[in-house]
Amino acid sequence: MFSHKKELQFHSKPERPDPMYAKKLQEILGGQFGEISVAMQYVFQGWNARGDAKYKDLIMDTGTEELGHVEMIATMIARLLDDAPVNQQEKAAEDPVIGAIMGGMNPHHAIVSGLGAMPENSTGVPWSAGYIVASGNLITDMRANLNAESQGRLQVARLYEMTDDRGVKEMLSFLLARDTMHQNQWIAALKELEETHGVTVPGTVPREWEATDFSYDLINFSEGEESKEGSWTSGKTPDGKGEFGYVQTPEAHGGKQDLKPAPSYMHGTPPSEGK
Repeated sequence: MFSHKKELQFHSKPERPDPMYAKKLQEILGGQFGEISVAMQYVFQGWNARGDAKYKDLIMDTGTEELGHVEMIATMIARLLDDAPVNQQEKAAEDPVIGAIMGGMNPHHAIVSGLGAMPENSTGVPWSAGYIVASGNLITDMRANLNAESQGRLQVARLYEMTDDRGVKEMLSFLLARDTMHQNQWIAALKELEETHGVTVPGTVPREWEATDFSYDLINFSEGEESKEGSWTSGKTPDGKGEFGYVQTPEAHGGKQDLKPAPSYMHGTPPSEGK
């Protein structure tokens, strides 16, 4: 059950309207790593979670929090659009300031949403449910969550650099802080899960399914050998089941790619004479 409280989790009040910045802020609302994505990712992970209740509860706590972040950013976007000069486009040629504003404004804010936020990114691409990861495997999901929070915090930091509006910066500062917590909590949860279930996903694959001769060697498939200097080419592997190795020259094990001619009904290239 969800219940909406008529208060924002943190205040979202800009010092002044800024339609162009409202367009930029759409990225952390409806972009691939925006708040809509993480909110939907977490609630679907939570709804589908099986097993230890503490992980389900952690995910649902965070997903519900992220819904509040969606509301905060949507409110900030709407307030940045207050008094946007959408009815003065015909004056743009006369007034360079208005021309600059209208030139950088998201037209959807004026035409589609009535000066409100949209479920889309900063270039107008609609949000997609294909952005979210809810695999049913907690380790996989926690790793996806860590990536999502890392990407999201990176984008918030870049947006922080793009404004001098104190009100906007205060909201972004709050989001930076919450993303710090979320990255740390997913790392902590991952550590617990990996200690219990191992670091390789899925941990339920029988050993005999795997061609183990190829499990732990880094193969030099690119020019140069700088990658050989890393910790991933020697010593015990993180899963504790092998030793890292390094293959300087890749070997082919599959033979040539010889395909028989396609059947006539596929209308492909006919075989050469004598073949």
